Amino acid sequence: MDERGGVLVVGSANADLVVTVDRRPGPGETVLGSDTTVAPGGKGANLAVAAARLGGRVSLLAAVGTDQHGDLLRASLRDAGVGTDLVRDDERPTGVAYITVTADGENSIVVAPGANSSVSEADVDAASHRIATATVLTCSLEVPLPAVRRAVRVATEAGVRVVVNLSPVADLGGEVLGALDPLIVNEHEASHLLAAALPGPPGAEATGPPSVRARRTARDLLALGPRSAVVTLGPAGAVVAERDAEPIMVPAPPVRPVDSTGAGDAFAGALVARLAGGASLIDAARTAVRAAALSVTRPGAQPSFARSAELGPT
Repeated sequence: MDERGGVLVVGSANADLVVTVDRRPGPGETVLGSDTTVAPGGKGANLAVAAARLGGRVSLLAAVGTDQHGDLLRASLRDAGVGTDLVRDDERPTGVAYITVTADGENSIVVAPGANSSVSEADVDAASHRIATATVLTCSLEVPLPAVRRAVRVATEAGVRVVVNLSPVADLGGEVLGALDPLIVNEHEASHLLAAALPGPPGAEATGPPSVRARRTARDLLALGPRSAVVTLGPAGAVVAERDAEPIMVPAPPVRPVDSTGAGDAFAGALVARLAGGASLIDAARTAVRAAALSVTRPGAQPSFARSAELGPT
């Protein structure tokens, strides 16, 4: 089988343990919730599944435990068409995300990384040929940063397009930021990143209508080094910034949310799938906002991700 081209994801694989609640508990408080549901998740695995369901050729580099959660993840990845030959077994348990979801579809998440913490530069080096022959490399930040930095370096040296969703926000360094095309962040992550890079009191970026602020934020992110930037805006869609062009708003279709778990991964997965297929960044973002919007109308992360036929013409 020819492994050249397509999307290679370096990232996490978790089991999602989900409980729905009427409201989140306060400090020292106990609330009752629904029965626990167990579903495949993790930002890396989610992104890989989201891309594969849109017809992308995708492989995941990750680590899972030799337990039931690991079996669940491998099965979900295979069912979605994701290549799993770079998913290795580890002596630590599979990572777990503990998720509470409220009636408005919002969620709170605590992650126990488990085997994800073992993903290393050695794993990346062992897969260096696969990275260097991909069309797009994308990484999630629920695995150790040295592995992410090494993967980006291998890809950049080979001329492979690199996309990173900087969630959670971390200091990747100027070399990595300069390789990203695009950097993907939500509004909160963008604010955190810019505040760390440009410390001081709020300025003009804190004023103006939301659409103006979003465009300004995306443009400011380019000053940090990435080749392009995408800021996701939840139900408002996203804004795309590329060098030598004005940032462009990409609106999302209105939907009634059920569960926002994995919406950012649905967006990123759809984006990289379209980029790997040759789409422009703005066209890829148009598909991505539709994929993310559809995902929030269904419960869970991977089970909610769209297939190409559900999104209509691209």
